[in-house]
Amino acid sequence: MVNRRWIGFLMAALPIAFLLAFVGLPTVESFFYTFGYTGGPNAVVSEMAQNQVVSHHGATLGVYTELWKMASFRADFIATIWVTIASVALLLVISWVIALYLRFSDGWLARVASSLYLIPMFIPSVIASYALVTFWNSGGFVDALAKHLGDPNFPSFGYTLFGVVIGNVWTGLPFAVLMLASGLRNVPDSYIEAARDVGARAWTVSLRILLPMNTLPIIIVATFNCIGVLGAYTVPYLMGPTAPQLLGVAMTSYFSAYNEPQQAEAMAVMVFILAAAVGTWYVIANLRLDRKSGSV
Repeated sequence: MVNRRWIGFLMAALPIAFLLAFVGLPTVESFFYTFGYTGGPNAVVSEMAQNQVVSHHGATLGVYTELWKMASFRADFIATIWVTIASVALLLVISWVIALYLRFSDGWLARVASSLYLIPMFIPSVIASYALVTFWNSGGFVDALAKHLGDPNFPSFGYTLFGVVIGNVWTGLPFAVLMLASGLRNVPDSYIEAARDVGARAWTVSLRILLPMNTLPIIIVATFNCIGVLGAYTVPYLMGPTAPQLLGVAMTSYFSAYNEPQQAEAMAVMVFILAAAVGTWYVIANLRLDRKSGSV
């Protein structure tokens, strides 16, 4: 009889081989292409590409150097970092407040809220982006309401970087609230009641008890949303300005509109490095939490 371990290995080998063939190898070739290697599998794309840097002896950082010299790319890079930080920070604040409300409320309003925050999960990001632009843009509902109330100069958030932040918060809210609310429900009521017995207020309970005991869910929410925003395309494309653009939109423009795949793949490598740094922080934070809890 065939060993069961080999059966499990063979079952896992096919999807792993599929990933290596159709994802892993093209990724590696694209990575080397950004360092000037235009031969082999990159020969076809290099024949059609414009403004590419070719390395005849070893690797070259010419593509990255040329990108950093461009003021437009630096603006796109800074905009990506700003939108990512602002989106994650605002999402954590809003989702934490909602999760706290759901943890300590048990009325009909809390039950309604526990259903409403899940709505973005079932709405495609394309539809949500168009809806948010229509709602916040000039001539939209908010603008019409402000004019009706006597404020004709109400700022429009459509096609702005802050509009992208609003879209990212909308799309990331269900997952964030689910994670944080789940973590808060795992905090024993005895801890909260003991703190209240000694005179601790709600603010103190949240900061001294609930927040430290939910570090892992907060880290998970921050990490996954940060990586998602870094490589986002739909929301920043539909809700963001034409300049500066987020890197997810910019690399698509360089690849298809400008016919500069080498520059686009260099941007993808930068996004990967940023995402890998966030992932490394996630792993280190988890290890530290495990050591504090004594599980490692």
